[in-house]
Order: sequence, then C-alpha cells, then structure tokens
Amino acid sequence: MAGAPFRSPSTGRNVRAVLFDTFGTVVDWRTGIATAVADYAARHQLEVDAVAFADRWRARYQPSMDAILSGAREFVTLDILHRENLDFVLRESGIDPTNHDSGELDELARAWHVLTPWPDSVPGLTAIKAEYIIGPLSNGNTSLLLDMAKNAGIPWDVIIGSDINRKYKPDPQAYLRTAQFLGLHPGEVMLAAAHNGDLEAAHATGLATAFILRPVEHGPHQTDDLAPTGSWDISATDITDLAAQLRAGSAGFR
Repeated sequence: MAGAPFRSPSTGRNVRAVLFDTFGTVVDWRTGIATAVADYAARHQLEVDAVAFADRWRARYQPSMDAILSGAREFVTLDILHRENLDFVLRESGIDPTNHDSGELDELARAWHVLTPWPDSVPGLTAIKAEYIIGPLSNGNTSLLLDMAKNAGIPWDVIIGSDINRKYKPDPQAYLRTAQFLGLHPGEVMLAAAHNGDLEAAHATGLATAFILRPVEHGPHQTDDLAPTGSWDISATDITDLAAQLRAGSAGFR
C-alpha cells in the first residue's frame, strides 16, 4: 500500500479491501437494459415501453432469489434467473416468448453482461485500487462480472461471483465467504453500495460500510436510497468522492 489504510470506526480494523455492489452502484443497469430492449423490440416490431420493461425485469431480481435464499430452490446463477425473468416479463407484457427464437432471447438476457459504468466509476475505482484490493461483492455470477469488467474497463483486482460463494446477498455467508476467500477478517473488508439494505446486511456480518449516492439509478423519480439510513463508515456522493474520503480518513493513521 502507498500509505496507511483507512481505519473503520465501526469495526476498529484497518480496511484492506473495498468491495462493491455492482448493479446500480458501479454500472447504470437501467439505461443499458432499456437500450437493449428497445433494440430488440425495434427488430421484431414489438410495441414495448423499453424503460418500463427494464424496470419490471429488474423488479423480478429479488423475488426470483427468494426461493434460493429460503432454501426452497437449489442455487442457480443470476444468468439463469435473468433469463427466466425475461420470459416472465415478456408474458406479463402480452408477448409469448415461445414465439421468439430462444437464442435471440438468450442474447437479450446477456445485456446484463455489458452494462456501462457511471462516469465516476472507473476513475474512482482506479484511485482506490492504488491502495486497496478492489472487486465486486455482487449477486452476479463470475462470467457475468468478468464480461462486464472487460467490456467496461472496470479494473477489478479479483472477481468472486455468487456462483463461487453459492449464496446470494443478503445471506450473511455471501459477505463472510467473500472475506474468507480473500484471507481477510470481515472487519478488514468494506462494502460500498448504493443500497442501504445491502449495507445493513454487510454491517450485521461485521464488514465496514460505505454508502454511494446514486439518485437516478431507478430514474428521475427515484424515492429510495437517496440518503444513508444507517451509521455507515462513509457516505459519498460517488466513487471518486469515496476515494477521496478514504485517502483523507487514512491520513490521521499514517
């Protein structure tokens, strides 16, 4: 490390790894998915509100994981859930997916692999990478996160997908196993996320926490996650601000 690390007030430990929620925190899923849906609809002459479709597809995200979190269903990857959820939302929109080429629908579902970062994400991550291990702590599977990083130039040091942990957030093991794979105490790992619920679960397992404001993740009328709701270690306006606060917060421990 270039200097002394940030010491987490909540864990009392020096942070060695800063890991990131990905969808919404690092990448703008809504714009990317709406664009992919609009392109597909135009090719197939479908009357679809692409932004509303993207929102409904994303809204299936957590409910589709609930059966796995409860133990009622064996673990499957987020790629599988995204593909199943696509069929669900197509039917909900009055479109029979069996009337469409399954390979084309598979390709549409892969739009989640090629999402664009927020403008501050790559510069901010690059700055944090100079002093900390960085990587995703995401419900995405490894191949999805790898494709996303390669496409977008996201400079992760390590990618530990949910298919390695075989647990989805907010299961405590999703956080604890990631720290274990890195050989770190949970208190040496900071989760940075735009979602207070994710941070609550991370904090409960002993991780340090940082809130990243993403006020338009869900569009211009977003009402949730517009401010931190817990006593997180850091509250930042974006990832470059997080980098600056980590640097400033570590200064007193040099």
